[in-house]
Amino acid sequence: MPIQRREFIAAIGTGALATTAGCAQSGESSGQTEAETEMESGGGGQPGVAGETLTLTTTTSTYDTGLLDEIHPDFEDMYGVSVDAVAQGTGAALESARNGDSDIVMVHARGLEDEFMRNGYGVNRRDLMFNDFVIVGPEDDPAGIQGMGSATEALTTIAESEAQFVSRGDNSGTHTKELNLWEAAGTEPGGDWYQETGTGMGEALNVANQQGAYTLSDRGTYISQRSEIDLVILVQGPIEDGPEILANPYGIMAVNPGVHDNANYDLAMAYIGWITSPGTQDAIANYQVNGEQLFFPEAVSENPDFQQYVPEGWSSDSSDE
Repeated sequence: MPIQRREFIAAIGTGALATTAGCAQSGESSGQTEAETEMESGGGGQPGVAGETLTLTTTTSTYDTGLLDEIHPDFEDMYGVSVDAVAQGTGAALESARNGDSDIVMVHARGLEDEFMRNGYGVNRRDLMFNDFVIVGPEDDPAGIQGMGSATEALTTIAESEAQFVSRGDNSGTHTKELNLWEAAGTEPGGDWYQETGTGMGEALNVANQQGAYTLSDRGTYISQRSEIDLVILVQGPIEDGPEILANPYGIMAVNPGVHDNANYDLAMAYIGWITSPGTQDAIANYQVNGEQLFFPEAVSENPDFQQYVPEGWSSDSSDE
């Protein structure tokens, strides 16, 4: 069923909204009089977007871990709006945005994000946060991969032993990472030992648990479900000194209003400003499940990476003279 759309907001300038976002986040005066602020906010003490809905398509990991439920009330109260967070997995989240069915996208597959931007669908991308991927499996570890320092070696060992492996098989960021790992290992998975579920991470973990199988999981979703399953981490990601190939960065992009004029671009840009602000980045860092941090913010940096704003490897055809 297509996501219900709203009329495009044309009554307010992005600059005015960004100013309001900055003042609300920092609590510092911008030098405006109360009357001027009231005029910008539509006379009700809130920005002119009050009452609007922002449609965010995102991964199952940001939704299933409870992160968005934890931080979104602050944004909704600040602007008098609601956020409709639709958890689909990275591939489906980007496809919804391509179809004009969302205003903003939060995903974790840089290659797919770059394709989305190169095709003109996304603008104003920002690095947001990161965690990592881990390979989990039954505690008795029938393939004997525990403690391996190479994720590709671990997958090769699983394939050679034909130990049960559960793949999401859903074109999500996690599935994309898994396929990249198999390719790097020089192994093409298939056969009775390899099962694709076509589901989100939470359900894939449940299936792997029921079958005593291995799977690739983002650390956050695994931690949020660990008390309900018997699977253990057998190959760590870089957060625990594992291989860098298991890094899991998240990005956020507004849908290009030049492509979809029904995109709520003003509210999307306010959201990007809010979620990449120091206050919300601190809230992300402080969010824990079972006493463990799930996500690590990276939007605020003394030395920002300007490559975050454009597809990786992109450079202007023009040269300075």
